Amino acid sequence: MNTASLPNAALGSRPVPAPSSSGFTNLDVGSPRLGGSTKPVAAGWDILGGGADIWGKSDQFHFVFKEMSGDFDIAIRVESFTPAHLYSKAGLMIRETLEANSPHLMFFVFSGNAPRNNNLGAYELQFRSVAGSNCQSIYPAVRPPAPPEFPAAYPNSWLRVERRGNHFLAFASTDGKTWKLYAEHDLALASTVKVGPALTSHNPQLPAKAAFRNYTESK
Repeated sequence: MNTASLPNAALGSRPVPAPSSSGFTNLDVGSPRLGGSTKPVAAGWDILGGGADIWGKSDQFHFVFKEMSGDFDIAIRVESFTPAHLYSKAGLMIRETLEANSPHLMFFVFSGNAPRNNNLGAYELQFRSVAGSNCQSIYPAVRPPAPPEFPAAYPNSWLRVERRGNHFLAFASTDGKTWKLYAEHDLALASTVKVGPALTSHNPQLPAKAAFRNYTESK
């Protein structure tokens, strides 16, 4: 199933998963020309990321991750985002392997609300169903020139992804308490996956920077 965002669908207030920043490691995926880095801070990470993109048949980005198995509910706040390109991406990655062509699902934000292809707003959900296949995106139901349905709200651009078997739900928030459904999608990923914040520059010559805060998770 591949469901676009539902303009009036809101999850509403709900308990936020428990904070957790233990058990993570970081590395570059896909051998970007500019290497990335991760600086742990009190409430999360400051990440520097290079890479051509997370898109097409192969990805290049910096990844802070841990392994999770079965169902889960993860969320994070993007406090700030300094892009290197209109299509620099910062978000939550759920990935089968650390190979550049791995199947994955990523819910992410851009640095602002400038129109991009079919997207007016800062949020987007993308996925790669099979290793080495092209990525696809699920865009907001509201298209230009209407006001964005899911605008950036730095320092409070929150992302949340729930996994229920092979069913994934992506939610956005501006306060980390009230969540609005962006989209849901069925994707057959392995039971054990690598999850966490990911950042790609989309400009091989320059890095992007993002401050990720308040990561939470529950099973």
